[in-house]
Amino acid sequence: MPFLGQDWRSPGQSWVKTADGWTRFLDEKSGGFVGDISSFCKKDDHNKENLFNSINYDVAAKKRKKDLLNNKARTQYFHQEKWIYVHKGSTKERHGYCTLGEAFNRLDFSSAILDSRRFNYVVRLLELIAKSQLTSLSGIAQKNYMNILEKVVQKVLEDQQNIRLIRELLQTLYTSLCTLVQRVGKSVLVGNINMWVHRMESILHWQQQLNNIQITRPAFKGTTFTDLPLCLQLNIMQRLSDGRDLVSLGQVAPDLQVLSEDRLLWKKLCQYHFTDRQIRKRLILSDKGQLDWKKMYFKLIRCYPRKEQYGDTLQLCRHCHILSWKGTDHPCTANNPETCSTSLSPQEFINLFRF
Repeated sequence: MPFLGQDWRSPGQSWVKTADGWTRFLDEKSGGFVGDISSFCKKDDHNKENLFNSINYDVAAKKRKKDLLNNKARTQYFHQEKWIYVHKGSTKERHGYCTLGEAFNRLDFSSAILDSRRFNYVVRLLELIAKSQLTSLSGIAQKNYMNILEKVVQKVLEDQQNIRLIRELLQTLYTSLCTLVQRVGKSVLVGNINMWVHRMESILHWQQQLNNIQITRPAFKGTTFTDLPLCLQLNIMQRLSDGRDLVSLGQVAPDLQVLSEDRLLWKKLCQYHFTDRQIRKRLILSDKGQLDWKKMYFKLIRCYPRKEQYGDTLQLCRHCHILSWKGTDHPCTANNPETCSTSLSPQEFINLFRF
């Protein structure tokens, strides 16, 4: 038969610090009356002060908790751990699974965007999440996602670098949110719909800020790019991995326009991103009967994904299943930990949490 009375451990009891230690006081309705708090406070001013301090502390704690749960709070729920253990099953020692949202919360992505070697990696990861994995994140992870995105935009506005990359990210996210918001009532987004509408307005505001960027010409009177020999200019252009950067560079000066149309330059770019089989399927001839590598490149990027290369990546230890940034030490029990680590692309990082 279940116990229907009020348990002495139930809520409603109060503890007050006295000269003899902490004393428990229960309300008269609790069935175990020990004393009246108000009368007790009248007897001892010291105890009254302790009680008021306790009440004020509880009020302040509740207020902080409410602020954290508020949608407008800027606090980020990051543990900022250097590594996490990726577990795909429940055991006696560990319960539950490591989800994408948990990894996104615990790994230090907030500081990673400040590192130029990791910036493009994090941006690419944000773009992939915006395309298909946004609804798989928890409410806290979605809030962290927007906070990190805001920090990324502010960094680009200050540095005036990677503008096009962030424009594409914001456009991808806005398109996905437009589709998800229209499906209200199907539990596709965590939180109130008005909160997501406000976030979409923030995205439009960030896009406007990026469009209004005016890149100022540096006051430098030394050697410029066009002053270098042609062989060095071509050598630098070969280091660009995006054909759109070559087109933009060719619009700077007439001499650079001629160099940006070099067939060998576009041929190496196609061979870098795509396989020979993919290239043979998309052959385009020019009016002179030669292969038009420039047109072939822009046709190939519409059909196949480009090769991605990053200065620093996340890596997974196959021996102990620990996920960390490259170069971060973790407690690995393998004899040679370096041979057990595998670098993960942003897409492989997301696929790691698909069960």
